[in-house]
Amino acid sequence: MSTKFFTNSNDNTLFEKFKGVFTYSKVAAFDALVGYFRSSGYFRIRQYLKEVNQIRILVGINVDNLIGDAAVKGLEFKFNANETRDEFFKRLKEDIQGADYSKDVEEGILEFIHDVSAGKIQIKAHPDKNIHAKIYIFRPEPFNSHNSGSVITGSSNLTLPGLETNFEFNVDLRDFDDVVFATKTFDELWSEAIDINPEDVEATKDATYLNEDFTPFEIYIKFLIEYFGRSIEYDPESIEDQKLSFRK
Repeated sequence: MSTKFFTNSNDNTLFEKFKGVFTYSKVAAFDALVGYFRSSGYFRIRQYLKEVNQIRILVGINVDNLIGDAAVKGLEFKFNANETRDEFFKRLKEDIQGADYSKDVEEGILEFIHDVSAGKIQIKAHPDKNIHAKIYIFRPEPFNSHNSGSVITGSSNLTLPGLETNFEFNVDLRDFDDVVFATKTFDELWSEAIDINPEDVEATKDATYLNEDFTPFEIYIKFLIEYFGRSIEYDPESIEDQKLSFRK
């Protein structure tokens, strides 16, 4: 039975779909509308994006959290560019700091930051819609009814689990009218969204462990915190306690 649906089962994953489209089609433009984005997801498909002329990633922000924070303060939340950017970079920092460390992960994050800084990809965050849609649009050049490209939509975010390991439910559409509708909707949201400046993404690196300018003393303090845990920040006697435990 032939179907346009797939669920990340066996080898029929979103990553394999991406790989197939980029390998066997001449994709000139790639758009991704996601509610949740991880740099590790971008790293997974980066090798297939080298010949793509235009890459746009539109990310939703956690609007509910921002509204809730304002309500606690007795304020009416009003969407603005600064708060949208702040929320995006907060999540980006959490992504970098929370990722399971390996050399590949670190290099992948650095490649993502480099590509944004170099203008290889454009990123925007939408300020007033709690975006849950996941849409991936592949357009060739020229783009017309005889050369329609494709659009994938479903439950997968642009993350490593969304690409391969999670059970997801997606559909691959190849009709020209479907690609046109998806592109039109994406363009409308893109025009409303807030620019994420490349220099700000680069600065995010300096606010995480990727910063290459740590002093020896700062590395020593990081080692102590990693070994002793959070207690070192609050209990000045914790080191003495550890000495006593060693003697026992």
